[in-house]
Amino acid sequence: MTVRDEVRQAVSPGVGVVPVVAAVAAGVGLALQARLNGDLGALAGDGITGTLASTAVGLLLLLAVVPLVPSGRRGLGRIRTALRDKGLRWWQLSGGLCGALFVAGQGISAAPLGVAVFTVAAVGGTAVGGLLVDRFWPGPSGSRPITVARAVGAMACVGAVAIAGGGAWTGDATVVLVVLPVVAGVAIAVQSSLNGHVGAVAGSPWPATLLNFVVATAALGLALVLRVALTGSSVGQLPGEPLLYLAGVIGVGVIAVATLVVRRIGVLLFGLAGVAGQLLGALVLDMITTGPPSAATLTGVVITFVALVLAAR
Repeated sequence: MTVRDEVRQAVSPGVGVVPVVAAVAAGVGLALQARLNGDLGALAGDGITGTLASTAVGLLLLLAVVPLVPSGRRGLGRIRTALRDKGLRWWQLSGGLCGALFVAGQGISAAPLGVAVFTVAAVGGTAVGGLLVDRFWPGPSGSRPITVARAVGAMACVGAVAIAGGGAWTGDATVVLVVLPVVAGVAIAVQSSLNGHVGAVAGSPWPATLLNFVVATAALGLALVLRVALTGSSVGQLPGEPLLYLAGVIGVGVIAVATLVVRRIGVLLFGLAGVAGQLLGALVLDMITTGPPSAATLTGVVITFVALVLAAR
């Protein structure tokens, strides 16, 4: 039996409640991660430095656990075999680049925009990205057509981004801050597809998660070195609050869940279920820390939920 045949057997044709609930929980984790990475980047005075530190924490945790677990060692061995036999391409291991872009976006944009606006912007990117990835660059569960309902739902999410971020667009720099999480949301959709392939080959989410963190840490480290070399700016000073670095640990759980369930429910449905969790977590966090959200943000959230219903049909 080839690696491709084993991957097909690993993919369930049905969509159960548990994978969707797990995706919602992952979305809540993303909202909390955005808050922690945003605060860490703000206190460090540099978003890349903060996210590199939290990502490195997650990498160290995975390096200490995955190679010691039998399923982790077997999964890494199966990935090596698949690469050698061409059942898995080297570029399919690059999901960590997308993850690096997303956490960097959190560190740079989440604090000045607020978690709710950041999340709605990322939702728009994830919705459109999930729609296109499911059709043209699907995970191991196979291609899904672009139906009218799915397309309208994705476009409505983009409209929600414009409304939720409209109050924040006061200058060129702020426009960049809003666009960055949209691009990061598209990257998450691509990452989900890539991780689905790797997780299906490995038979476990943990080897794919480890590879993601290796690539993401290297990418963030290179980005920091290049920025310092080109601009001469400082790398920032990391704060001493240990709880802020839990963003990396949360990221471990989010990527593991995505790797495990996206091959069963598809990229778009995973993204939409995660959206519900992100919005819930983001609104609660913003209400706790900064007070009631703005009318524009609430309107964007309502439109996003309508979009989810349309796309889920």
